[in-house]
Formats: sequence, C-alpha cells, structure tokens
Amino acid sequence: MAGVLIGLGLLAFWLFSLFDVVTTPEDEVRNVPKALWILIVVLIPLIGGAVWMVRGRPRAPRAAWPVPPGPGTPKGPDDDPDFLRDLDRRMRGDDVS
Repeated sequence: MAGVLIGLGLLAFWLFSLFDVVTTPEDEVRNVPKALWILIVVLIPLIGGAVWMVRGRPRAPRAAWPVPPGPGTPKGPDDDPDFLRDLDRRMRGDDVS
C-alpha cells in the first residue's frame, strides 16, 4: 500500500512538473530553452522535475520594501501638528466655517 501511495505521489509530481514547464511562457524560463526543459522532465521524471523546480522555474516577483516616511513627514494624523491644532480649535468651538 505504501508503494502505491509513493508511486502516485511521484506520478503527481511528474505531471505537475510537466504541466508547469508546458504552461510557463518561453521568455520566463531560466537557464535552458523551454523545449529542452520539456525533454529533461519527460526523460528523467523525478530528477528532471526537481531540477526544473530549482533551476528552470521563473522566480516569483519580489515586492519592493516599503519606504518609511521621511523625518519631516507625519506618520499619522496624531503626529501632524497642523491637524492637532485644527482639531483642538474645532473642539473648543472656535470653528469659523
């Protein structure tokens, strides 16, 4: 029973790898041409799929690091002196408008 499960797992991995190679756009494939990757995955099922996952698959786009606000930029409304001054004026009832 364990052998059947391992065999099904390897078959699923091989099919996933093959499908991934076939559906990846040509310009995103790394290291060797897409046709060669297909041959590698088909002819060497387990090792070819593993090598595709590590060396051929496109890299996920990385998000840029968030830029922290500069030293003079308020981080939120409670850090903005103009906002606090206006809020205080409105709370006292000095609102002209």
